[in-house]
Amino acid sequence: MSEESVLNPVELAAELTIAWLGNQNNRVDARDVPMFFKTMHETILDLSSSVQDAEPEKVPAEEEHPAAVSVRKSLASKDHIISMIDGKPYRTLRRHLSTHGLTPEEYRARYNLRADYPMVAESYSAQRREMAKKIGLGSKGRTARTRQPKTGS
Repeated sequence: MSEESVLNPVELAAELTIAWLGNQNNRVDARDVPMFFKTMHETILDLSSSVQDAEPEKVPAEEEHPAAVSVRKSLASKDHIISMIDGKPYRTLRRHLSTHGLTPEEYRARYNLRADYPMVAESYSAQRREMAKKIGLGSKGRTARTRQPKTGS
């Protein structure tokens, strides 16, 4: 490390204490400030000594996530999609993925799936499509365009 990047523990503790005192949510008695400063300084010293004493750790390889089922089996039924995380069937995977902290893109990347891998079962998608058509979703724009009189020469 260069000398410019090494911070003096006292200065760092002072800056952290000032920031802590500057927070309007902290109600502090003046008698507590020296104790907080001392605690902050000791913590910084402990952390800096533990970093220096520790050997450089190897960067852990990205965890492997074995698929519970094959891609073909996950899409075998029109009524559900089988999750590659736990092997259970779901009509839609979005909520299931969010409970595991994943987005659909991360899920596809984790299991090397194509970008068009579905997140909703085929029959459920058709059911939702029919319901949307029945209540007229998406048709308002089309009917408005056809009713407009054509202006021109």
